[in-house]
Amino acid sequence: MKRQLHRPGAALLAAITLGLLAAASLPAAEGISNVRVSQRPGTNLVDLHYDFSTTATNPLLVAVAVSTNGGNSYDLPATHFSGDVGFGVTAGTNKWIVWDALGDWPDRFSTNVFYRITVSDVPPGMALIPAGLFRMGDTFGDGYSGELPLHTNQISAFYMDKFEVTKALWDGVYQWAITNGYSFEYGAQGKATNHPAHSMTWYDTVKWCNARSQKEGRTPAYYTSAAQTAVYRSGQVDVQTNWVKWSSGYRLPTEAEWEKAARGGASGQRFPWSGTNNITHSMANYYSDTGSAYDVSPTRGCHPTFATGNSPYTSPVGYFAANGYGLYDMAGNVWEWCWDWYGSYSSGSQTDPRGPPSGSYRVLRGGGWVSLASFCRAAYRSGNYPTGRSSGYGFRSVLPPGQ
Repeated sequence: MKRQLHRPGAALLAAITLGLLAAASLPAAEGISNVRVSQRPGTNLVDLHYDFSTTATNPLLVAVAVSTNGGNSYDLPATHFSGDVGFGVTAGTNKWIVWDALGDWPDRFSTNVFYRITVSDVPPGMALIPAGLFRMGDTFGDGYSGELPLHTNQISAFYMDKFEVTKALWDGVYQWAITNGYSFEYGAQGKATNHPAHSMTWYDTVKWCNARSQKEGRTPAYYTSAAQTAVYRSGQVDVQTNWVKWSSGYRLPTEAEWEKAARGGASGQRFPWSGTNNITHSMANYYSDTGSAYDVSPTRGCHPTFATGNSPYTSPVGYFAANGYGLYDMAGNVWEWCWDWYGSYSSGSQTDPRGPPSGSYRVLRGGGWVSLASFCRAAYRSGNYPTGRSSGYGFRSVLPPGQ
C-alpha cells in the first residue's frame, strides 16, 4: 500500500502479526506464541504482547522485525523498542514490547504493517553484539581526516563470528559451494587450517557467505538485482544495498557494525581492548616500530612468534585475548573485508548505516600481520578495489538475529 503522511486522528499503523519463530537450537514446542498487537489510540506507540516458553538455561535474544509491505521483506531499520526485548529476556506470559513508531518511521501510515517476533540462541562460534549507540571515529585526534567527523550510530543487535574465518571453515563451505552452482575467481589460501583464510576478493567473500547460508539451510543475503530472486553465485557483481536481504543469512558486517563490534562495548578506546590505549606484541599480531608513541612493544618488526618459515606470518585465530564482546583478532592478523563502499562519514547520527550507494573501494578494517600499530586502531579505515587480493586480507561473517 502506498505510504501516506500521518493525519491527526488517523491510525498510524494497522498491526498484523506474522511468523512466530524459534531458533533451531530450541525444542520445537518452545518459543514465541500468542502475539497480540495494538496501537494506542491517538499516539505513535504500538504495544506488542506475547508469551514466551523455554527450558533453556542460557540467555536468549528476543528481536522484533517490522515489514511495511505485507511481509514481503522485514527491512525497516526499527530500533525504538523497549520492554521485554533484546538479550536476556526470561520466559513468561504476557511479555510486553513497546515500539515508538515515530522514531523509526516518521509521518508514515500503512494498513499493511507486519511484525515478526523471534527468539534465538547464540549460534555456535559466534558472539552477540547487542543493540545500542556507539561513538564512531577517532576520539584521540591522532588519526587522519577520513576517521572524522565523530558521530553517533544506533546499531541493531547482530551475531558476529568470534574468529576470523579460518582456512578450515572456508574449505568446508567452498567444497559444498562448487558442487552446488557456485564459482569463485580465486578462492582463498591459508597458512594452516586454524589460521585465517586469506587472499580472497570481496566478490568471493560475498558469494562464500551466500554458500554458507545455503549449506546450513538459511535464506541467502545477497542477490543480483533489486528483485532479490537470483542468488549471487558467480562472477563479479557490484551488489547494491537494495539487493540485500538484510534480515537473512550470513553476510559481511557493515563498517559501522564492524567498528561497534571491535570496540567491545568500551567507549573511546584506541584499540579493541580496555585498560590501556597502547599496543604490544602480547596483544596482537602486527608490525611494530617506533613511529607511534602508543606502540610500546619490546619486540619490533613482525611478530617474533609467527615470523618463521614462509610468509604470510599469520597467527592461529584466538591466540590473543578477546575483546569485551568475546571477539578475537579485531586488531591485527588479517584485514577484514566489510560491506560498505569507502566514502566520507556523515556528520549526523544514523541508524544502521550501510555506507555510500557506490564507490571504487570496499572497506577493509582492523589491520594485519604486516600492518603498523596505527592501522590496528579501532577507528582506522582502509579499502581496496573489490577485486583486490592480499595475504593480509581476510574476513568474518555476521548473522542477523531471529534465524
